[in-house]
Amino acid sequence: MNFIKQAFHVKHEFWRYLVGSLIIAVFAIIGQVPFAVAAIVKYLREGGSITSVEEQDLMTVLEPNLNLFLMLLSFAIGFIGLIIVVKYLHNQTMRSVTTARPKIDWKRILFAFVFWGIVSSGMILIDYFANPEDYVLNFQLNRFLILALIAVLLIPIQTSLEEYIFRGYLMQGFGLLAKNRWFPLIMTSVIFGGLHVFNPEVGKLGYGVMVYYIGTGLFLGIITLMDEGMELALGFHAANNLFGALLVSADWTVLQTHSVLKDISEPGQGFGDIVIPVFIVFPILLFIFAKKYNWTNWNDKLFGNIEEPIVEDIKTID
Repeated sequence: MNFIKQAFHVKHEFWRYLVGSLIIAVFAIIGQVPFAVAAIVKYLREGGSITSVEEQDLMTVLEPNLNLFLMLLSFAIGFIGLIIVVKYLHNQTMRSVTTARPKIDWKRILFAFVFWGIVSSGMILIDYFANPEDYVLNFQLNRFLILALIAVLLIPIQTSLEEYIFRGYLMQGFGLLAKNRWFPLIMTSVIFGGLHVFNPEVGKLGYGVMVYYIGTGLFLGIITLMDEGMELALGFHAANNLFGALLVSADWTVLQTHSVLKDISEPGQGFGDIVIPVFIVFPILLFIFAKKYNWTNWNDKLFGNIEEPIVEDIKTID
């Protein structure tokens, strides 16, 4: 069955997707309370004033491992909100938000995770050996082990929540609204990229980096539509964030961790930062995935219409 079209068989009025998105956002905001409280309390204990809290970057107040744990906690709470919305607002299963296949294909998730983990780690190491002056060794065993535990447990939840919202939940919602496949692809990619505008990377690199975020959203949306499921996107996104958090961090990134390496270079916004990932690496990955999974009929899967069933059967998909 068509990944988007199968959502016709559950409660799919568009107002449900608006309300559902709000509920998920509320859960995620509630999940941010422990981080905000811990950061403000520590800041005040160290002599800061309550009037300057808004000007203080609270992301740098806490110890990096505690900071990462509390920051990722909000995604875990948000994921609970997502499950509640899917089950009770739409009478839908998580499987049907994930894939059009009878079962979630864990081999696809694992392949994308391992493949991109190896490639992305290799790219980091190549840059390290090519430009050693841009890095310092940041490895501290005890802190790294704690980081690894937090990252392995929570980063896949963070990335999965983002994928379920944009490549699953809203992809289906916008698809049923527009009755085509290109509109949800564009909308989810723009919204996904737009939400990253608050990342410190944008403040450091400028708004041109939004091309990378929106381009990443397009890439993940394309592999979801072509593969009739978001398994590849789940694996790719988890590997991208997990290996990045473990291997390298920088003072100007959203994830500041006790990683193996620390990037001390002055970031640029040119060819290597935007053009290579979006216009070279992602197309190569699309070619590899297409060959491995025998993707065909690109025009219809990316731009085709979605026809609503004549007789609508509102039941939960098993």
